[in-house]
Amino acid sequence: MQKRDFLLAATAVLLTGGRRVHAAPAQANAQQADWRTFLPPSAEISTSLTPISKPTSEWRQALPADSYAVLFEASTEAPFSSPLNGEKRAGLFLCRACRLPLFSSAMKFDSGTGWPSFTTSITGHLATQKDFKAFFLRTEYHCVRCSGHQGHVFDDGPAPTHERWCNNGVALEFLPSLT
Repeated sequence: MQKRDFLLAATAVLLTGGRRVHAAPAQANAQQADWRTFLPPSAEISTSLTPISKPTSEWRQALPADSYAVLFEASTEAPFSSPLNGEKRAGLFLCRACRLPLFSSAMKFDSGTGWPSFTTSITGHLATQKDFKAFFLRTEYHCVRCSGHQGHVFDDGPAPTHERWCNNGVALEFLPSLT
């Protein structure tokens, strides 16, 4: 990255606070419109976007150690380690911490990277921010309800969005559809 690009990116982060709520591109409307059809009628999950604030100790006690490390310490699981990478059933992928639906199975694709990958996310359920931790600019995303780190979004995915929402499997819970 050139110095000019770095300074422009840093200025943008400072001006915006570094965060934005993801809005899906118009081409992904079909995937957005049907995500609720994957929600089983008996599922006891809330789709409220009201933020949840818990002390670190409560999150640590409620989650497996590897999930806590990814969600609240921005760790990364090893590639090809998550069973969700190969999950092909119809259903929803929820935030492992607060169970907010983040992706439907219609949004999932096999990226070959070793992590569950999606072409888009459920509109308004994830917030993005710039991330310089790997010494180059990336876009990191978090659950809007619990602020749990999920992964990074890249611009090398398939049509219609050309996005790859690369997610840590231990940060997700899969809820199979009954249909």
